[in-house]
Amino acid sequence: MTKIDNPARRRLEAGEVALGFSLRQSRTVDIASIAATCGFDWLFIDTEHNSIDGDAVAQICVAALGAGISPIVRVPGEEYHQAARALDTGALGIIFPHVDTPEQARRAADACRYPPGGKRSIAGAMPQFGFAAVPIAEAVPILNATTLVVVMLETPEAIANADAIAATPGVDVLLIGSNDLCAEMGIHGQFGHARLRDAYAKMIAAARRHGKHPGMAGIFDETIMRGYIEMGARFVQGGSDLSFIMTGAKARSAFIRSLKPGAA
Repeated sequence: MTKIDNPARRRLEAGEVALGFSLRQSRTVDIASIAATCGFDWLFIDTEHNSIDGDAVAQICVAALGAGISPIVRVPGEEYHQAARALDTGALGIIFPHVDTPEQARRAADACRYPPGGKRSIAGAMPQFGFAAVPIAEAVPILNATTLVVVMLETPEAIANADAIAATPGVDVLLIGSNDLCAEMGIHGQFGHARLRDAYAKMIAAARRHGKHPGMAGIFDETIMRGYIEMGARFVQGGSDLSFIMTGAKARSAFIRSLKPGAA
């Protein structure tokens, strides 16, 4: 029986944290192996907030499949073709931003699931199968079961609708976009604020009621991250290539600047 391994889904189904590595600067395929070697489970390939194009997305997705890390693409919006193209070129999941209602969640799931569970169109040979000629009747249920559908809750309206969104068939993960949600609530950047904690509590409870996975994005303070993970967040954005470069580079430059050179 043909199988596809989705490390992010495997972690989630085991009750573990699925740790994501965000791409903001990287455009070459070696980033997949780099992130996997560093202990991450999935790549957050972001096409909402940067200029990465479809060809680079496809190449990184295929490289990720070979490196043993899940390629998951955040699309700019809910348009069907954006999700379909990413999935057809190797993605193992799609992140949909700004999902406020169960109707939007249903459209997101439909774009990623083949009939009868959705409305995704059937393409040809797939990177997820190594381009092997897998019979359609076999490939469709495998891809439906393997693909992760992630919806981002980024407004008070979305939090109010969290239970209905979590109940939507085909949705796997509810992911709070902490920056945008804080902005909508007028508490920019206050990730430890009681109102944000309450939003996480409501989202996590809704996800648990309906057998879905709760997620956290946009928070990188280790103390605050610990709190939300201990509350139950499992699908976690761990940081970006840019932040990791900046942190490491600043630490190294500070160390070298602290040294006193010997006499010439």
